[in-house]
Amino acid sequence: MLKSMTGFGRAVQEIDGYIITVELKSVNHRYFEFSCRVPRAYGFLEDKLKSFIGSKVARGKVDCFVGIEALNTESADVVVNNTLASAYVKALNDISEKYDLSADLTAATIGRFQDVLVVKKADEDEEKLWGYVKTVCDEAISKFINMRTVEGEKMKADITSRAKYIIECVSFIEERSPETVKEYNDKLIARVHELIGDVSLDENRIIQEVAIYADKVAVAEETVRLRSHIDQLFEFLESDEAIGRKMDFLIQEINREANTIGSKGNDVDIARKVVDIKSEVEKIREQVQNIE
Repeated sequence: MLKSMTGFGRAVQEIDGYIITVELKSVNHRYFEFSCRVPRAYGFLEDKLKSFIGSKVARGKVDCFVGIEALNTESADVVVNNTLASAYVKALNDISEKYDLSADLTAATIGRFQDVLVVKKADEDEEKLWGYVKTVCDEAISKFINMRTVEGEKMKADITSRAKYIIECVSFIEERSPETVKEYNDKLIARVHELIGDVSLDENRIIQEVAIYADKVAVAEETVRLRSHIDQLFEFLESDEAIGRKMDFLIQEINREANTIGSKGNDVDIARKVVDIKSEVEKIREQVQNIE
């Protein structure tokens, strides 16, 4: 199923005395890129989250936020970072002496400085906590993938519509191309008559010239390849795999065939259809840039 690379998912659960929040969001990226923010005390979760999310997301720049609030704080102690507290006291006394200010130092004053008071919790079971976070992450990523899928369905409908129109243009070119050869033959005969009057024509020479022209403007090979590429595009749209990069390459091939037809075709109507094809290809390319 086609998926967009843009997505968002959020889940919050209370599990065994923890309130756990997992939030995921992503934007376009050529490959899978992952960044994560977790509380400092739970840094061990980052690699686990990357592996877990990476197993479900093939492409996109994914940002993950994890919040963990422990409701049971009975086992937590507040300890003093005495080295840092001493440094603050010394610095404040230096300021007091240098600028002739009152120090007014109290325990509350020192305690308000960052990292002087440290909350130290009892050792936690990392695997058990990871199981809790994984459960919440699984819910968040389900919402995340669902959003990507909904966006992907809209993109699929748009690409399908444009690809069908390209096929219509190809059908027109296939029907019109032989007509241009016939018209060239008629114009050539008329031009020769205009120049030499009623003198008999060298039919073999006319046939040779028309054959050369027909070979020059023939686009059958290109239209066959175009149809094949479009068929493959439809197959990609039904695939359950991440096919964004493959589609990007395929769109380049479709554009190349359209350019070749445009360079061969010596006809205004065909040229207009080629312009239409290239316009649709460019719009499909824009969509493909956001496909996983």
